[in-house]
Amino acid sequence: MTNKAHTNTMEIALQDASLDIWDTKYRLKTKSGEAVDANIDGTYQRVAKALSSVEKGKAKQEKYYQEFLWALRQGVIPAGRIISNAGAQDHKPATSTINCTVSGSIVDSMDDILGKVHEAGLTLKAGCGIGYEFSTLRPKDAYVSGAGAYTSGPLSFMDIYDKMCFTVSSAGGRRGAQMATFDIGHPDVVEFIRAKREDGRLRQFNLSLLITTEFIEAVKADKPWSLSFPIMQRELEQDNLDLTDKSLIIWRDLPHSLGYVENEEGLVACKITKTLPARRLWDIIMSSTYDYAEPGFILIDKVNEMNNNWFCEDIRATNPCVTADTWVQTEHGARQVSSLLGQQIKVLVDGQLHLSGAQGFFQDSN
Repeated sequence: MTNKAHTNTMEIALQDASLDIWDTKYRLKTKSGEAVDANIDGTYQRVAKALSSVEKGKAKQEKYYQEFLWALRQGVIPAGRIISNAGAQDHKPATSTINCTVSGSIVDSMDDILGKVHEAGLTLKAGCGIGYEFSTLRPKDAYVSGAGAYTSGPLSFMDIYDKMCFTVSSAGGRRGAQMATFDIGHPDVVEFIRAKREDGRLRQFNLSLLITTEFIEAVKADKPWSLSFPIMQRELEQDNLDLTDKSLIIWRDLPHSLGYVENEEGLVACKITKTLPARRLWDIIMSSTYDYAEPGFILIDKVNEMNNNWFCEDIRATNPCVTADTWVQTEHGARQVSSLLGQQIKVLVDGQLHLSGAQGFFQDSN
C-alpha cells in the first residue's frame, strides 16, 4: 500500500442524511453536547487510533493506525458500536465495541434467571444487542418443589427481561435489542407464538422458534407432535414415573442435560404434557407470522450442522440484529435495510408480498 493511497479519501461525498446520522448516533460528544470529533474525519482518526493502540510498540501502532485510517476514509464501515465507542473511554467508559452477544443458557432456577437479568442489563447498558433461549425454563403451572408452589412459566419471566430492556434503553436514549428463542417442543410454545397478540407485550423482543428437522418431517407426514419438558431425578422419584411408558415419556436429544434424567445414549427423558397435530401447530405459526411477522424460524439442526464450532458448542440462541446492509426484496425491488428504516413496506417472501408493521425496520442500540 503506497503513501499516496494512505492520503486518498472517498471520491463520492457523503450525503446530508449520512452526515446527520453520523452526528446524531456516532459522533463523540461531551455530556453537554459539545462535539469531540471535529468532523467525520475526526471520528475516523479516533477509531483508527483506538484499534491500533492494542499493537506492541510505537512503530507498529503507527503502521496500523495509517492502515485503519486509510480503510475508513475509503468507505469501510465497522460495526456501529466500534464507530461510536472506540477511543471514547474518557467520555463513556461503560460502553463496548461489541455489537452482538448471546446470553449463556438460563438455568431453571430463580437465582440464575435473575442473575441473567443483571448480566443482560449491563450488556444492554454497554450498547450491545443480546439473545437468549427461554425454553430451558419450566412450563406454566409446573410444580416447583423448592418453593412449594407452581411456576408462572417462561413467558412471565420474559416480561421481566422486557421491562428491564425498556428501562435500560430509555436511560441510555437508545432502543435496546433482544432476541428470544423457544423450542418447538416446549409445552408453552403456543403461548410464545401468540405472545405479541397481546397489546404492548414483549415489544423489546424479536421472537424466533427453534425448529427441528423432526418437526418439519412431522408436518410433511401429518403426524402428531408431542409437547414435553425434561424430567429431573427428584421428579422421577416423587411421581414414580415409568420411563418405558411411550404415552407419557419421550426421549429427546437436547444440548444440555442440566441435571435431567438421561439414558445411556445421552438422550433426555421428557414428560409429555400435550399432543396435537403437527400441522395444527404449523398453522398457528403461519397465522402469527402473517399477522405480526413473528415468530421467526431458526432451523436449529441445520444451524448446528453447519457450525464450524460443532465440536465444542451447541447453538440455541442468536443475536437479534439485521445489519443495515442486508438486502431484502420489496414491492419496489431489492433494497437495503438502511434505506427502509421507519417505513411501512411490502416485503417479498416466498413469491408473495407481505405488509410489514407500521415501523418496518427500526434502528436498535446497535
